[in-house]
Amino acid sequence: MASDQIRQMVNFILQEAHEKANEIRVKTEHDFNLEKQTLVHEAKLAVQDEFAKKEKDREIQERIARSAEIGACRKKKMALRDDLLTSLMKEASSKCKVVADGSNYSALLQKLIVQGLVKIEEMSVVVYCRTDDLKTVTKVIPAAVQEYVDIMEKESGVKLTPNVTINEDRSKDLPESSNGGVKLTALNNKIVCDNTMSLRLALVYEELMPSIREILFPEDQ
Repeated sequence: MASDQIRQMVNFILQEAHEKANEIRVKTEHDFNLEKQTLVHEAKLAVQDEFAKKEKDREIQERIARSAEIGACRKKKMALRDDLLTSLMKEASSKCKVVADGSNYSALLQKLIVQGLVKIEEMSVVVYCRTDDLKTVTKVIPAAVQEYVDIMEKESGVKLTPNVTINEDRSKDLPESSNGGVKLTALNNKIVCDNTMSLRLALVYEELMPSIREILFPEDQ
């Protein structure tokens, strides 16, 4: 009788031990699976974050490269345009030299001197020119002065007697790069009227630059 009770107690204890062990095993497996899921989820998030970061870095590098390429293309385009405009200016300058060698050059010099006298409005004026133009300028000065006097007399009713001379210092003659024309000074060079072909060309070029760009580069308009 006592042995049966003892056996029952032992069986009960063993049953409780098995149930407790099974409960611990189930809980352990549940905790393991939960921890594994958490680790996997965190690993996925880390991989996604790393991928997103690398993708963002790649996009940034692509934008930088694209921007640099666009900048280089624009720089090259601007350089080509500058070269074209420079060549256009050189071509126009060469045509000015042709004018300076033409048969009507003396008449042009006379008109340039008259224009300079009108602008300066001084009674004592010194005319500068290229060394090659000395003879021509010396020849047209009297006619230019007379034309100026006639203009002023017609406009104001006053007959002027200006003293217009040619520069005597050959070291101060206009350079060949002036492409001809004259420069008039008064009051010891305090007043200057540059009527050289190169300066007039530069002024016209600057004035017409918007139109020139519109003609040459219409896509920018």
